[in-house]
Amino acid sequence: MSCIFCKISNKEIPSEPVFENDNIIAINDLNPQAPVHILVMPKKHISSMNDINAENSHIISEIFESIKLIAEKVGIKESGYRVLCNCGEDGCQSVLHLHFHILGGKKLSETLS
Repeated sequence: MSCIFCKISNKEIPSEPVFENDNIIAINDLNPQAPVHILVMPKKHISSMNDINAENSHIISEIFESIKLIAEKVGIKESGYRVLCNCGEDGCQSVLHLHFHILGGKKLSETLS
């Protein structure tokens, strides 16, 4: 498979995880849009939000349970942060592997478009 996030999850591409467990890996974004910009993704390949189903939704729940732990670890839990997920071409999904962006470390813009 040529999916870059699968290769990161499978340790085929070296990375320094901010957080990792059996189902999830979180890494710093290589092109940060905020002082803190972390990508959180399932290790299992799920292409997009449109592919979440009864068989894999427990991983998505686990991701959201982990996001607050990650935010605390990097020091933005109390000040606040944004969680964003792009889906499809019009949603600007650049990698076809489901991932969530944690953005923080400064006051973020109130607009998203």
